[in-house]
Amino acid sequence: MNWINDGVLPKIRSFLNKKDTPENLWVKCPESGEMVFYRDLEANQWVVPNSGYHMKIKARDRLGHFFDDAAFTEVEVPDVPVDPLKFRGIKRYTDQLRDARTKTSMKDSVLVADGKLFGRDLTAAVQDFDFMGGTLGMAAGSAVVAGLDRARERKTPFVLFAASGGARMQEGMLSLMQMPRTTVAVERFRETGLPYVVVFTNPTTGGVTASYAMLGDVHIAEPGALIGFAGPRVIENTIREKLPKGFQTAEYLREHGMVDMVVHRHNMRNVIGSLTGIFMKAPAIDEIGDKPANVVNMRDVVVAAEGDAEEDELLDNPPIGAHAE
Repeated sequence: MNWINDGVLPKIRSFLNKKDTPENLWVKCPESGEMVFYRDLEANQWVVPNSGYHMKIKARDRLGHFFDDAAFTEVEVPDVPVDPLKFRGIKRYTDQLRDARTKTSMKDSVLVADGKLFGRDLTAAVQDFDFMGGTLGMAAGSAVVAGLDRARERKTPFVLFAASGGARMQEGMLSLMQMPRTTVAVERFRETGLPYVVVFTNPTTGGVTASYAMLGDVHIAEPGALIGFAGPRVIENTIREKLPKGFQTAEYLREHGMVDMVVHRHNMRNVIGSLTGIFMKAPAIDEIGDKPANVVNMRDVVVAAEGDAEEDELLDNPPIGAHAE
């Protein structure tokens, strides 16, 4: 027996070829502390099964779950100057951009795509919080404008999934100018009479909230999403008062009229498909299992959006802009 060939060498090879165990096999729920297997969480659209906590989801994954057959075409957006202010901080702005692009495989924080929702053409834009906190800079502003213009040209509804920490400080005033710029684009799109639906995801704050995110025809929010301009701690320190419990959450804003509906991520396709159908004067569609069925009025949309809530209560207090028949 050759102990070197039969014993030592196999052990050396196994040691050299040993693969490190990924650190993200299990993901901890921030709300309940529950440990969820990565693949299970991914298959559940990044919603923790037991607690229902909606975790952040990548832009392309969200579009894949949203459009029919996970098929969509990314829309080219205009190029903008890189690092126009030659910003220097702890890390160069150009290095930050390079790292964010490597991490997300996106040019910037907003991705625009064409696709079909229940067989109808639709244009959508998604902000990815993993790209520098979904901050609004020149590139992101140009992408939103390009998405609105694309929907206007194709005569399709426009759906925006917002997620942002606010303006991108590395671009200074040029970043702040994206607020009026995108607002003008929204107003130009509104002249067509086509529906503009905004979905607030966690978090949506700062200049994004102060511009195009609050200008939708319908405002939908994912459960538990933080929505506001300044953060709760900043507001408390400014006004020197304790804020109500749950202030700036999707549910609180729904109760106080700032958000029309709070919709679970699994129901988002159905609700938006029904709403855009109503706005476009086409048969609204709700999906039951894998087979679509017609929704004839806003009553069914409201009930589908709110899930387990009592139908009569919802119809007595419908979401803003909803007219129950």
